[in-house]
Amino acid sequence: MLQLFCDCMTHYVTRDCRRTYTPQGHWLLKDVKVSTFMADLEKSRKAPQLLLQTMPHIIPHEDRVRLFRKYITNEKTVLGLTESACASPQSTLITVHRSRIVEDGYRQLALLPPQGLKGVIRVRFINEQGLDEAGIDQDGVFKEFLEESIKRIFDPALNLFKVTSEERLYPSPTSYLQDNHLQLFEFVGRMLGKAVYEGIVVDVPFASFFLSQVSGQTAQALYSCVDELPSLDPELYRSLSYVKHYDGDVSDLDLTFSLDEDSLGKLVTHELVAGGKAVPVTNENKINYIHLMAHFRMHLQIKDQTSAFIRGFRSIINPDWLSLFSTPELQRLISGDNVPLDMKDLRKHTQYYGGFHDSHRVVGWLWDILEKDFTEEEKGMFLKFVTSCSKPPLLGFAHLEPPFSIRCVEVGDDEDTGDTIGSVFRGFFTIRKKDPQNRLPTSSTCFNLLKLPNYQKKSTLREKLRYAVTCNTGFELS
Repeated sequence: MLQLFCDCMTHYVTRDCRRTYTPQGHWLLKDVKVSTFMADLEKSRKAPQLLLQTMPHIIPHEDRVRLFRKYITNEKTVLGLTESACASPQSTLITVHRSRIVEDGYRQLALLPPQGLKGVIRVRFINEQGLDEAGIDQDGVFKEFLEESIKRIFDPALNLFKVTSEERLYPSPTSYLQDNHLQLFEFVGRMLGKAVYEGIVVDVPFASFFLSQVSGQTAQALYSCVDELPSLDPELYRSLSYVKHYDGDVSDLDLTFSLDEDSLGKLVTHELVAGGKAVPVTNENKINYIHLMAHFRMHLQIKDQTSAFIRGFRSIINPDWLSLFSTPELQRLISGDNVPLDMKDLRKHTQYYGGFHDSHRVVGWLWDILEKDFTEEEKGMFLKFVTSCSKPPLLGFAHLEPPFSIRCVEVGDDEDTGDTIGSVFRGFFTIRKKDPQNRLPTSSTCFNLLKLPNYQKKSTLREKLRYAVTCNTGFELS
């Protein structure tokens, strides 16, 4: 009876996540202090553990995220992956050519055991001229490698992933055209898992039906794939709804338990049941037809690709931890919080270099412009410009890795502003005395770094910053 109650409750919460119909906080446990509940969890008491396993939604989302991060911290300590746990934490050095980021990364990391990938990955970049990029090995270098790898692999032009009409990603049914496509899916699953493991937010929007499979939501007792079909194909969902509610004899529509599809210029027929091409859809079997059609499009057609991705992702992220979150919450865990940007929080956790400080004239102008002059959309563009992601990390900018920083630059247009790793670090502490008024602000997203000229007028800063942010001009991935 308890299991049935939990299944029903989970079903209603899932429907609410998909299309909200309850007031905010409706599902939270109101008679229990969260601090007491979390303390009981720390003591491994069975009652709170059972509640968290069966009904995680009763605990506020922020507290579940903190618990998730604590699980990871504890695991790193057990595995000896932190400096506090080990004098010299395990690390892996890889050499990556900028022209072959995905290929080199895959070759060196695909077979690395999960524990090795959970540890520190140090990256040595080789530039286009075949020379080592001089510089200090910092976490930002790995962040760049991770972001660049993910960006290239998720590019629909590679045909590993496709996009829905709402620009959401899901595995491409024709990815088999690449010989090693399943190995690549497992690799990108591992890379995305590593990003989540390290708290690095990446701007990768997934179709909800795919994320539900990744998180294990599809294993729920009352899960229906038809409910999530709109996230893949709204037109097919409307067509199937038409069939479901058709008043006359459905056999008049001349449908069969099969699907004809254009695949690379060839008409391919997929049968939903054995001999489905010859099985007509009738009023008696139309519900079965609808479910089989949805199941084929969202599951069977991309089953191997999805399984490989999940295998890679879960090799880094414990599946039990994923059960803490709904499908939309998992997307937020990957891509950051979809809330208005708190510029005061960002300012509070900003570091300054090159002569800048929080009370510097130009710095004051910057925050004033962001707070008062920029729209919410422009603020999101600014954040994407400096961090490569338009959304803040969950739990705020205190958890942004590396911390956001602003460096003063006074370089004329005639100077070399190339962004090798070495130049970034040299420039952290350097002010070069040339007229900066015509130079646009630039960024090094791997370090979450804004390089800001020492403008003499606030109006100039406003104009140049808005142009750079909205046009993404001066964007430099170091």
